[in-house]
Amino acid sequence: MASISRILAFVAVALMVASCGTSPSHDLLNKVAIDAPASAIAATHEIFVATTRQRADKDPRQVFDGDRSLDTAFARVDMTVPAIHKVGNIERAKGRAPSDPAKDFSARRVTFYRDAGVFEKAISANISKRGDRVLVFVHGFNNGFDDGVYRVTQIAHDTKYPGTPVLFSWASAGKITGYVYDKESANAARDDLEATLKMLAHTKARSIDIIAHSMGTWVTMEALRQLAIENNRDLNGKLGYVILASPDIDVDVFKKQMIRYGKPDRPFTVLLSGDDRALQLSSIISGSKPRVGDYGDAADLAKYGVVVADLTAAKGSDRLNHAKFADNPFLVQLIGERLAVPAGLASAPIDAEPIDTLGKGIGQTVGSAAEIVITTPFKVLRVVTGGE
Repeated sequence: MASISRILAFVAVALMVASCGTSPSHDLLNKVAIDAPASAIAATHEIFVATTRQRADKDPRQVFDGDRSLDTAFARVDMTVPAIHKVGNIERAKGRAPSDPAKDFSARRVTFYRDAGVFEKAISANISKRGDRVLVFVHGFNNGFDDGVYRVTQIAHDTKYPGTPVLFSWASAGKITGYVYDKESANAARDDLEATLKMLAHTKARSIDIIAHSMGTWVTMEALRQLAIENNRDLNGKLGYVILASPDIDVDVFKKQMIRYGKPDRPFTVLLSGDDRALQLSSIISGSKPRVGDYGDAADLAKYGVVVADLTAAKGSDRLNHAKFADNPFLVQLIGERLAVPAGLASAPIDAEPIDTLGKGIGQTVGSAAEIVITTPFKVLRVVTGGE
């Protein structure tokens, strides 16, 4: 049997081959601000942040680094999206080059909050102003603080989310050899995410939606499990949509989590893909145990009350096929269509007609026709999207 070090070395090489082979910079801020005309900016988004990362005092351009903090820190990042932005993309500067707001996603400023009470007041004001809804995004493995900020900005922008975006950023090392470190960081962040969700439930928000990706789904499921143990699994009636994209969770562990959580009362969706290379590598590290995100038996998962969308036939823009939910134009807009209606008002059954209509509307932006297979506890839908 191969040692863990040999397995990790294999995974590191495989990931480098699948990606660019170089470690990206995790700078978020420019050394010097770059101005751009208003016509070059599509939108500005205020991203509220709760994080278990340490402040990046040695490299302030990163804002927060990959070291763990025992306390949750709070901030707000004001982000701009360039007018040239295309749905599903994150336009960003290369390496440590400065971000040009006319061409790149750019951080305009960062505001730090001294404690949870000040943060709660600030986010409460934003929630009241933006429509009484909150979208919490929990990033995955190998993410710097900047990666999470860019992704939640892109999701909020491309889905046209009608509320306040919040990033929960746990202390990922942000490097491909940090899988074990990241898993422990995810474990350490469970209570912090639970506390953050409770804090949001104390605001005037009427609906709190969650999108979690990859290893971030582990943090999310553990926080939800803990809430269920406290008999508060729906956040006092405020929990909205839960979307688990490419879950990096052992299938058996997920089943136990769902048994403890119970069958969901609100839409609870798992997005999986049989060609997810990142999860195939995760499975190797985990002793060849199947991960939820590339599990081949959707009906088995649906028995626990979740809706399973198999995205295997849909195209992803990265070689690992690990972020289709956000980088495939059809899928990200499909999520936006679903999020547009608060979970409490959404119809329980999933109707194939609106999905098919949206697919035809996007057309060439998706590429060739693809079939999404949606498995619910009651039925299976096969929806052809995109195409000519």
